[in-house]
Amino acid sequence: MTNKLNNGIFAQDITMVQNETLKPQVSLAVNGKSFYWASHFLNAQMACNAARLYAFCRLLDDMADGDISDGPARLARIHGSLQSGQPSDDPALAGFQPFMSEMGFSTAVLSALLDGLLQDQKDQVCLSSEADLLRYSYRVAGTVGLLMCEVLNSEISDAKVYAIDLGIAMQLTNIARDILEDARMGRRYIPADWVNGLSPAAIFQASKAPDGKNALQIKAAVVRLLKLADTFYQSGARGYPYLPWRAHLGIAVAARVYRQIGVQLETTGYAWHLGRQVTSKSTKLKHSLIALGSLFSRLPGRNSGYHDHSLHSALQGLPYVN
Repeated sequence: MTNKLNNGIFAQDITMVQNETLKPQVSLAVNGKSFYWASHFLNAQMACNAARLYAFCRLLDDMADGDISDGPARLARIHGSLQSGQPSDDPALAGFQPFMSEMGFSTAVLSALLDGLLQDQKDQVCLSSEADLLRYSYRVAGTVGLLMCEVLNSEISDAKVYAIDLGIAMQLTNIARDILEDARMGRRYIPADWVNGLSPAAIFQASKAPDGKNALQIKAAVVRLLKLADTFYQSGARGYPYLPWRAHLGIAVAARVYRQIGVQLETTGYAWHLGRQVTSKSTKLKHSLIALGSLFSRLPGRNSGYHDHSLHSALQGLPYVN
């Protein structure tokens, strides 16, 4: 899933070339505006470590999208190094490995992340079912939630299932936002059985006739995606009290702001054909203030600790899935 700047071709070219050399905090500020905003609610060390993790994941995503020279081949080599446990000669992984050791990141989780990104290397990516959608979302985003547990100093293992859910929720929002952009790249993450197997090319053509049959099928799929995302957001929020309070607040802000992308899409009548929704600074501020209310869940007796394991029925066999 791409996350290019929207300031014209020149700015996009700079991003593609420089992401590998940008300092982590700059990469986060340039490429992940919602997460950069939320990072201000973390303490300084957590914010620094979150930026380092984001910058590495951003770089892997750029490789997957072919925005970096020899990116897909490098991605495959990094994956091989992680699986074999052998030192990597790729500068991205070699530079990340000391931080990986410092944080205690799971090699299995990082390998699962690479599995998801390598899945995008086919000439055409078309998911078949909701189970495929959830497994893909786990790989490219649920894994990041798991890695963030280490960044945020969560020492309670129960936090991990909720971190997976929040990552999946954000990825489902991402997919709903980027349907048209992904179709241009030959990718359809909407399950085939939700849209009668429409190809990416057919989705792109449908965007030109937003009242047509195919466009309306896609609109219904967007509604379904965002409803599914809300289920995972609600579950993910139950995990906030397992985090230190500053981490709780930062993640609650990130979730509120990112979920707003879907809310804004809803207010357009789910007009997926118009392209990306973005959140303004005033919207970010408003939902940051709302997120403060989530701190009340830390009070004794306010958090049930219940996790609906049926949410993970499609994820069996993946790291930290019970």
